[in-house]
Amino acid sequence: MQNKMKLKINNRFSTELPADPDETNVTRQVKNACFSFVTPQIPSNPKLIHFSEEAAALLGISNEDAQSSEFTNVFSGKELLPGSRPYSMSYAGHQFGNWAGQLGDGRAIILAEVENKEQVYTLQLKGAGMTPYSRRADGLAVLRSSIREHLCSEAMFHLGVPTTRSLSLMLTGDQVLRDVMYDGNPAYEKGAVVCRVAPSFIRFGNFELFSSQKDLKTLKAITDFTIKYHFSEIKGNTAANYVQLLQVVADKTRKMIIHWQRVGFVHGVMNTDNMSILGLTIDYGPYGWLEDYNPNWTPNTTDRENRRYRFGNQAEIALWNLYQLANALYPLIQEAAPLESILEAFQSQYEKEYLSMMRNKLGLSTTEEEDNQLIHILTENLQLTETDMTIFFRKLSQIKKEEAVEVAFELIKESFYKIEELVDKTYDAWMYWFTQYLNRLQQESISDADRKVAMDQVNPKYVLRNYMSQLAIEAAEKEDYSLIEELHLLLKNPYQEQDEYQKWFAKRPDWAREKIGSSMLSCSS
Repeated sequence: MQNKMKLKINNRFSTELPADPDETNVTRQVKNACFSFVTPQIPSNPKLIHFSEEAAALLGISNEDAQSSEFTNVFSGKELLPGSRPYSMSYAGHQFGNWAGQLGDGRAIILAEVENKEQVYTLQLKGAGMTPYSRRADGLAVLRSSIREHLCSEAMFHLGVPTTRSLSLMLTGDQVLRDVMYDGNPAYEKGAVVCRVAPSFIRFGNFELFSSQKDLKTLKAITDFTIKYHFSEIKGNTAANYVQLLQVVADKTRKMIIHWQRVGFVHGVMNTDNMSILGLTIDYGPYGWLEDYNPNWTPNTTDRENRRYRFGNQAEIALWNLYQLANALYPLIQEAAPLESILEAFQSQYEKEYLSMMRNKLGLSTTEEEDNQLIHILTENLQLTETDMTIFFRKLSQIKKEEAVEVAFELIKESFYKIEELVDKTYDAWMYWFTQYLNRLQQESISDADRKVAMDQVNPKYVLRNYMSQLAIEAAEKEDYSLIEELHLLLKNPYQEQDEYQKWFAKRPDWAREKIGSSMLSCSS
């Protein structure tokens, strides 16, 4: 097949790192190898549902190219790009805090690394069939989870959150058997494939695998490779480089978590194999956005009991995962103290950056001692009765500093789910907070108009609420893909008013409160 899309292949990972010599596609333990060569499963009748023009442009793919049969065939796994040799990565991980050993790309196959404008991007198909790492699974994906990943990747990018991107969403034409809620009621669903795009899909788990196998040669090879291509600011070739690597990864991971907390995003499965070494949001499974502000909420049914991955615990889990990465890198360093100092500083740096982020959300451009207390009281108040996080912070920018407390309160009333609960102590608590907040705003020299502009740049008006994805999924299952396109366009400008889309600036509807897909999801979602 001719490569009409003229993609420039530059396969660094599979050229420079050790391959699994066994090329049979059966599940097995893989030793001393960073990846296994795999061929995607050929879909029976692939069909393009949607593609991201922006992600295509990153790769040098035109809109015309994206609508060609070649594009559909390549990014569904039906045909291979000339000069490419697909593979799946080998890695290990801790899942829900427990060591799981070898995991690897169970339903992800890397097609190629592609170079465009001096940037190299890895193209990965999710749902294109079995790999040596599939364990007891089939390596396939279904339409609902693929829609969620495709929309969310692009939505997160436009929110300013570090993330992998999604190039395309394809139907395979095949049926896939899934037990949505793990309750013994499997059913056939439409199969689909998403093409994910990132500079790299290397995870904390890649390092954990070789460290656990005491394979220091491969551990050093993948660590040096990671520094060479993704952290080239780290110069030299000593143990100090690996310490520096942990520092840079800790900084990037912390910034990513701050962004998650800013927009109310809950990842749901922060296992170490789902942590990008580049500090990108990766592996969109049972994720969700906070509807009401609830730090204990997790979207993951598997995590329902312990709530390890709840919204309020994401920074702690990030740090726990960084400890596992530090343990994995330790054999290359042989000195614990420099690693410990990085990890010990993480919490205080996070708290400092979190405080700064919350000041921005509240429109405070100066720093006052009482800000910490103001923020603490606010997060307590937001839990007194169900309060929509997105609407609350977006409406807050409309308040003027000379306003009466009652007027300020009226402006944000729309964010409460049960207005009848705002009485007695709950009402008094809000009156107290608004009094403090208005006093604090009066210490600011910035004008109300300028403050509103600044606040509206950090408090999105639109996020991909779970019920919105669910509506798009239900329409797509009836072959109506218009809602996918509508949400894709809406979420390109999440901070803009977009009056034509005002209907999406609304609290979660009652029907979505407990509905599967709109409240909690399983890992197969």
